[in-house]
Amino acid sequence: MHTLFISDLHLHESRPQVTRAFFQFLHTQAVHAEALYILGDFFDAWIGDDDNSELAQDVTNGLHKLSELGVAIYFMHGNRDFLLGATYAKKAGMELIPDGITIDLYGTPTLLMHGDSLCTDDVEYQQFRAMVRSPHWQQQILAQPIATRRALAAQMRAKSQSMNSLKADDIMDVSPAEVLTQMESAGVTRMIHGHTHRPARHQLVIAGKPAERIVLGDWHDAGWCIKADQNSIELIDWKI
Repeated sequence: MHTLFISDLHLHESRPQVTRAFFQFLHTQAVHAEALYILGDFFDAWIGDDDNSELAQDVTNGLHKLSELGVAIYFMHGNRDFLLGATYAKKAGMELIPDGITIDLYGTPTLLMHGDSLCTDDVEYQQFRAMVRSPHWQQQILAQPIATRRALAAQMRAKSQSMNSLKADDIMDVSPAEVLTQMESAGVTRMIHGHTHRPARHQLVIAGKPAERIVLGDWHDAGWCIKADQNSIELIDWKI
């Protein structure tokens, strides 16, 4: 048996090729796994569990069918889908897990993160992150009519793209010091995360021991996943 990890699909009605690739992934790869971890930014935006869009319903059905086959599905919030709640997770057959959780991955303690909290050099973004992760802010947003939330989500996506285009690349990447801090604090020698859209395997040294940070890619021209079993761990991509 094996475990799969994905992140940063950014599912949206405007990207039907990625949605098709995701369902193909479910039918051809995920069905053979014992667990699937979704590490955030699964949706390009999530406006609340009352979202009645066709995309939301289709994804619910696909994930629920997967869970009924015995595949455990775990979901971690990203910076685009932090409003996804327990109601939708239950319908989809998923278990919500916190950012920064450590799991036992076939005998290796592994720290799982979305990755945005590691980008500490982007002070402006970290301030924004603190605001939108506030329960009070989220309650205010979810109290708005669904049409208002859809418009706000589109506005926030456009603003994010505009702001990111003006930032230096290194500011939007993770801080190496923060990576070391988080791994040392968790007592692990392996970290898996997404968010940065820079898939790679980085070799590190933690407390004098060999360590590794594996970064998932975003689904655009290619799909990305990590496949781990008792003997190995792979970062895999395929053309969409």
